[in-house]
Amino acid sequence: MIPRLKNTYKDKIISSLMGKLSLKNKHEVPKINKIILNMGLGEDASDGKKLKACVDDMALISGQKPVITKFKKSISNFKTRKGSNAGVKVTLRDNKMYEFIDRLVNIALPRVKDFKGLSAKGIDQSNNYSFGIKEHIVFPEVNFDKVDKIRGLDITIVTSSKNKKGTLELLKEFNFPLINKQN
Repeated sequence: MIPRLKNTYKDKIISSLMGKLSLKNKHEVPKINKIILNMGLGEDASDGKKLKACVDDMALISGQKPVITKFKKSISNFKTRKGSNAGVKVTLRDNKMYEFIDRLVNIALPRVKDFKGLSAKGIDQSNNYSFGIKEHIVFPEVNFDKVDKIRGLDITIVTSSKNKKGTLELLKEFNFPLINKQN
């Protein structure tokens, strides 16, 4: 079954963005290519039980099995060893990506404590949007009673946009609660 948000993108968002960004071809319209979820483990990476709990939580949140990331080199100040576990990550594409965005915007973000909106300054040089969530338990799939420790989660939304304005308009069309802070 095709996700609701994917149909909305094809039917409404493409035509809306063509008007807002004054584009002539629908293939120029920015789109979301993939979403990367990353959870760093810190000191818990060496403990097998905590690592498995993180993998299970991330699998519940994303709907697919995460990859355990490793350190690329040893740094004594951070007490890291080359090849030891660093965290877990998942890359979502196509239908799972749209389903995740739907759950993130409509269910998870409103459950964040004292949530005022996402900063519009999270766009990097490649016009991708990144932000962090301090508590991974805001997702309804995670059973709060079985969580041993509340962990943070980094979310990167990779877009095909050519500029920051295109990325911002795309995220606004997907109902991301963005706020513009004026100095």
